[in-house]
Amino acid sequence: MKKKLKTIPTFKTETEERVFWESHDSTEYLDWSQAKNMRFPNMKPSTQAISLRLPLSLLEKIKVEANRRDVPYQSLIKIWLGEKAEASPPARTIRPSHSIARRTHSTVS
Repeated sequence: MKKKLKTIPTFKTETEERVFWESHDSTEYLDWSQAKNMRFPNMKPSTQAISLRLPLSLLEKIKVEANRRDVPYQSLIKIWLGEKAEASPPARTIRPSHSIARRTHSTVS
């Protein structure tokens, strides 16, 4: 006998949906035995264009290396940044000490 599944609520935002699924078991809402593998070959991750100023000499070195690897230089920059981000330990939150904060907000006589 099949288990009666709960109805998935309607969400106003993606954040609201994310919060819901973080605290609920999807097997109460979906019959995963009916799931099928899907491929989305044309789907690309969302990206954001940024402006990045680099010393000309550094940019030229990156372009030479990209040419040697036969990849676009912007792709090479993304690869290197991704590798570095994955290899880095989690960031610590650095808060200014009280003395630094006081100096920043103090007035000059």
